[in-house]
Amino acid sequence: MAQGKRDGVLIAGGGLAGSLAAIAMAKSRPEVPILLVEEGDTFGGGRTTVFFESDIDEADRWLTEPIATQNWEGYYVAFPGNSRKIKAPCFAIRGADLDRLVRETLRPDQYRLGTKAVAVRDNELVLLGGERIKADAAIDARGAANLSMLELGWHKYFGREYSFSAPHRVDRPVLMDATVDQADGYRFVRCTPFSETRMLVEDCYHSHAPELDGNLSAARLDQYLAMRGWKGGTVEREISGTLPLAVGGDFSSFWRVGGARVARIGLRGGFFQPTTGSTLPDAVRNATVLTEQRDFAGEALHDLFEAEAHALWRRRELQRSFNATLLEARPEDRRAVFENVYRLDAPLIGRFHAGRTGVLDRVRLGKLVR
Repeated sequence: MAQGKRDGVLIAGGGLAGSLAAIAMAKSRPEVPILLVEEGDTFGGGRTTVFFESDIDEADRWLTEPIATQNWEGYYVAFPGNSRKIKAPCFAIRGADLDRLVRETLRPDQYRLGTKAVAVRDNELVLLGGERIKADAAIDARGAANLSMLELGWHKYFGREYSFSAPHRVDRPVLMDATVDQADGYRFVRCTPFSETRMLVEDCYHSHAPELDGNLSAARLDQYLAMRGWKGGTVEREISGTLPLAVGGDFSSFWRVGGARVARIGLRGGFFQPTTGSTLPDAVRNATVLTEQRDFAGEALHDLFEAEAHALWRRRELQRSFNATLLEARPEDRRAVFENVYRLDAPLIGRFHAGRTGVLDRVRLGKLVR
């Protein structure tokens, strides 16, 4: 693609938020030129994201259906002396499937891999090496940057996808197995089955600090597999990372960092679920919102997504309070709070995950963290 001015929208960052925005535009607004620029050699970020049907508005599910290749009628949670099967449709999106859909949906001239954007302006990308690409607008979806204005906890994970020589007998996701030894705040193991013999097992923590000891987590996964009796597991891949858990902070200052009036989505714009750190539900909604616009000027998109981000921040005050209370609680109390949450009825749990609680929900949930 030649340097210089082009119409349409530039998107820097091909993770969940950037990829879904590009796919939505290509499908719903094909008359608007787009260019998706990603530093890595694949789209989607490589992470497997588990989400619930209640996380996504019915009108927006067309965007996730082609890549939600795994689905289950519910999930498990486990605490000492108390395990429960919760009926609530849930799905998984794997990074490889999102990468496939981007390549199938966008033309080759609508994306660039292995291309780093070193600066994003309201209508321009500056690439490593000095190339500049201009358009009507640019959207920054490059992942988290300066989060210092926000008070955060962290969801940390180290996972391995195993191929076992015999069936593992897990028929649906284990969202939270908190029967394991507690460490570093609040610890649990998550299991996501992909077939009778293939499964992703993650060692997870909710804590104050984002640092993760991968060697320690790997050893703990070995212990967990031995405890469950899963033998002969071949490690197909490893993943690790951290996701922010919102507690508080100056959200307006967060959006003013850098001074430029640049549209931001994903973690870059503070679009994440406070209690899980997941960016998927907001990414789906923002992709749809983008396709509904008529004014694609850079400042117009900045104002649009800044307003969306502030509205969600205000709406999710309960979830931030929940996080704050948990992070300050004694270690033995944190697991008990989560156990009480997962004793509630399934629809309320779903609304809590999605950040869509009503007044009565907030009263019931508030009692659990006092």
